Amino acid sequence: MPIPRSLGGLRLPAIAAPMFLTSGPDLVAETCNAGVVGTFPSLNQRTTAGFVDWLEEVQGRLRPDAAAFGVNLVVHKSNTRLDADLAQVVAHKVPLVITSLGASAEVVQAVQSYGGLVFHDVIGRRHAEKAAAAGVDGIIAVAAGAGGHAGAVSPFALVSEIRQVFGGTIILGGAINTGAQVAAARVMGADMAYLGTRFIATREAMVSQAQKDMMLAAQAADIQYTSAISGVLANFMRPSIIAAGLDPDNLPHEGKLDLNAEAKAWSRVWSAGQGVGGISDLPGAAELCARLIAEYRAAMLAAAQDPFVAGGPDV
Repeated sequence: MPIPRSLGGLRLPAIAAPMFLTSGPDLVAETCNAGVVGTFPSLNQRTTAGFVDWLEEVQGRLRPDAAAFGVNLVVHKSNTRLDADLAQVVAHKVPLVITSLGASAEVVQAVQSYGGLVFHDVIGRRHAEKAAAAGVDGIIAVAAGAGGHAGAVSPFALVSEIRQVFGGTIILGGAINTGAQVAAARVMGADMAYLGTRFIATREAMVSQAQKDMMLAAQAADIQYTSAISGVLANFMRPSIIAAGLDPDNLPHEGKLDLNAEAKAWSRVWSAGQGVGGISDLPGAAELCARLIAEYRAAMLAAAQDPFVAGGPDV
């Protein structure tokens, strides 16, 4: 499926994921201006009025040749701001809306009414089928190893199954840190890649230096997949669970998702994906994007020269 032209001046087929308590105007503007789609959750602002301030700030900071920006709307009954935030999305004609925790045909229709795109994140085929029925433009396959709310299915299996039921744009997420890995996502059948954890480790990310330092020291084995923190399965750094006074091997029984409770929990128990072991620095977002673009191009050129592609006799 071709990447929608309305995503603007893309220089890399990738989206910097909207990360709770992490993504804000600085990260989004720097990312978009560097040629990668930047996004933030509406709930990173405590009120709809604050959300509007961020929308207008981001729109004012984007260059004419920038990639499009997007926002995340949580479509869940506990999000009492959904209608108000959606009204502002429509009023400001936000190019991309990423929906999560519920596929809503009404939200899709509202965004598509002004020419916007709706991508929906899923962790399995059943959710992908519901998203396709709701009329979304893209499906984000949140595979095993992704940070935040994540699935447990192999990216190979997940992309393949989603492609069977959906003809639109597929975006793959899960431990993607480099441009070569973005290229791998494309080669295996996804149209775009979805990077979250890698963008937490940037200067513009709205998290503490302590959280960034913990990420730099972490490895894949330090990531724990649990629903005990917020009621939804997600990946967290075990050292942060311990620092919060909890025993990661004896966590309390899972509860139901509550966005207010989740905000408190995630402020002290820090989410990250299994890709942390491949992160070793804290660049600016624009520098990171430039690196990813160069790595992607190099990987694609190398793939084109593979002897199995060239068909030579000495393979």
